[in-house]
This record gives sequence, structure tokens and C-alpha cells, in this order.
Amino acid sequence: MNASITSSLGQSLAEARTRRATLDTLPPAQIPADADAAYAIQHEILRVNGGRIGGWKIGAKSASGPIQGAPLPASDLHPGGARISRDGFKPLGLELEVAFRFGRRFEASSTPYSDDEVLAAIGSIGATIEIVASRYATWPDVDKLAQLADLQNHGALIVGEFTPYRDDFPFVAPSLRFNFDGQDVVDTTPANPAGDPRRLLPWLVNHATSRGIAVTPEMVVTAGSYTGMFFPRDAGTASGHIEGLAPVSVTLY
Repeated sequence: MNASITSSLGQSLAEARTRRATLDTLPPAQIPADADAAYAIQHEILRVNGGRIGGWKIGAKSASGPIQGAPLPASDLHPGGARISRDGFKPLGLELEVAFRFGRRFEASSTPYSDDEVLAAIGSIGATIEIVASRYATWPDVDKLAQLADLQNHGALIVGEFTPYRDDFPFVAPSLRFNFDGQDVVDTTPANPAGDPRRLLPWLVNHATSRGIAVTPEMVVTAGSYTGMFFPRDAGTASGHIEGLAPVSVTLY
């Protein structure tokens, strides 16, 4: 994908995010050719909107499968208990996740950081609720790389209080509750499809730093849903509690 196509789709997605709108069509010529093209579009979106990176979302569809991620604009991060308008999130899905913060800064580098170095730097963990949304009117019937370019279907992230990292935390399948207006919305056994989400962290650090982006202790790295995706039909309050972490909630109006 050449620079003009990257700029064109990046500009369109950036404007759609600003206007809380969706794109009716995606010209075949604008579909990213590969993951690198999709990642270039992600950063074009932030450049056009003047967005600072406040965090990252990362995930994988299986315990050994390939990893993907996206930078999260700082303006999309909200504290637990936030009230957020439903308008402009189409669709609007909710996921309960575990997120990480590092206790050190990883500078931009052409030399990869080792897994051990990254995992030794985990500083704290917390619960998050991600609002999943798309800038494509035909979602989910959209090319997967085009979705990756659209910040991997990111809408907003509600960030609970963080607690010091525990190596013995049950990352693969923690005990949790997730409800909407008091009704349980988890219809499967809670588990992260990536397996232990800590395996995603070295990829994220090297993905960012190899592109000239430092990963800082302030950044929130949310690492995949334990609950699947819930689509609330009306306004209300989503509340999540992962055992061992502070609860997190968001009110949609």
C-alpha cells in the first residue's frame, strides 16, 4: 500500500472518529495490503487527529496464535465510573479485560527487548471495560486488515484502579462477574482466548519501540476479553469485578 492510500484511509477513519460517524463504503483499493499497512494507517489516524497515545490494546485468537494490537488515543481513556454517551458508537459492544502498566520506560530501539526483560518490568494490573465500535457501517462484514487499521475496532476504554502486580494472579481464567444493570451478561466460561495475556506484552513493547515509540509507565495495555462481547440495547450501567482487582464500571446514557 502506497503512502497516498495510507493517508486517504487514515484521513477518512480519523474524520469518522471525530464526527462519530461511519463510512458507508470501503473502496477495494483502500483495503490494507498487509498488517504493516494497517499499522501505518493506525498511526495516520492519531497524526490527523493530533492524538497522544494513552495506551494500547493487544490480543490473539488462540494461546499460540499471532498477536495484533493498536494504539489507543489518550482521549479515549476514561476512569472507572465514567458516564459516556451511547451516541456515535456503532455498534456498541462491551468487554471485560485485564490491563497492565509497566514499572519502567522502554525507549525506542532497533534491538528487540527480551521476553524476560519485558515481563520483569510489569508494575501493576487492573480491570478495564472496552467499548468496541467500528467506523465501518457494514461491520462485522469488513476485511480483517481494514478492522485492524481502524484501531482494531476500538471505541473507548474505561480504566479501573490498578494494584501492584502479582505473579500468581490467575491470568488464564480468573473468577469474575460482569453485569449490565444487575443482570449477568457472561454466557461462557470466562477465559482469555490468548491464554495467559502476559505472553502478548513482549510483542507489544517490540512492536512499539521498533517503530520509534517509547512505551511508558503511564500507558495502559489492555490485553483481551475474558467475557466475549456484550451488546447492550439500551442505556444503563455495566459493572465488572475480576477477583483480586478493583471493580470497574461505566454508565451509558
